[in-house]
Amino acid sequence: MGELAPADINWEPPACWYEPALSPQQLKAAVKGGDGGYVNPREWWSNRIFVDHYDKGIPQENFSAKDPVHSKWKGYKNYNLGKDGMFWRSVVRKGHESDDRAWDCGRIMFWQDAGTVPDDKNAPTPKVLASYAYDKIRVPDTEVELNPKARSTVNLPTWAWLDKGKFKDVKVRAELPGTGLWAETTAKPVGLHLEPGTKDAQLHPASGECAINDDGSIGTPYTKGQGDKTPPCGITYLRATSGKPYAMKASVTWEVSWEGSGGAKGDLPNGTFETTQDVNVQELQAVDR
Repeated sequence: MGELAPADINWEPPACWYEPALSPQQLKAAVKGGDGGYVNPREWWSNRIFVDHYDKGIPQENFSAKDPVHSKWKGYKNYNLGKDGMFWRSVVRKGHESDDRAWDCGRIMFWQDAGTVPDDKNAPTPKVLASYAYDKIRVPDTEVELNPKARSTVNLPTWAWLDKGKFKDVKVRAELPGTGLWAETTAKPVGLHLEPGTKDAQLHPASGECAINDDGSIGTPYTKGQGDKTPPCGITYLRATSGKPYAMKASVTWEVSWEGSGGAKGDLPNGTFETTQDVNVQELQAVDR
């Protein structure tokens, strides 16, 4: 399985967002156990702030690198025990811990009543969850079927295809318990792009784009007697390999859409997943008599 690479290189899921972290009981138990924790994207705060701010009600400075002005946030009494809700905290997308955009979610851990979401531009929405789910999509590591399998021949077409059994929609669902927010992102395979690994080759079709068939397959499997025909998906190599095989690239395009709570839905950038296969090409010698 592998990750999708968005076709739009300028698009990526959000660097950070807010989500529920601890109930009043969980926070009190953690503090009693001597645990500290993160209260904003990068800063580890000792047990002291959890007692002072969340138990004794002492206001706490809130700092964001995007907004260097310190502001006071009022504290809480006895961890808000008896109230219905959760303490929310920022979450930074994996691999983006040092990304300055993570400071967009610079609020320290804060209270949110049950069934509500923060009035904040970085509050989770179905689209944010859909983007998060996109980041978790894993698609099959696809190996294209080729004929001839062992060695292609100069000026004779190599047929390429993918069976329908190898292509199925991939779905990933993301949800936030207690908020009613959810989104399901679906990646649907729509085509195959071939790159022969050498300029000395002809693609079939010329664009190298092999569309998906109605039954979910791509291309047509080779059958005996078709050697001199042009395949609907394939490559004709014009020069033999010499010790080193050609690195044929096969990229599957996945169309990505989503739907979520409240009837929300939309599209996300297409994704691609690329594999490389070695292709050896021989040249047959004809003898004149």
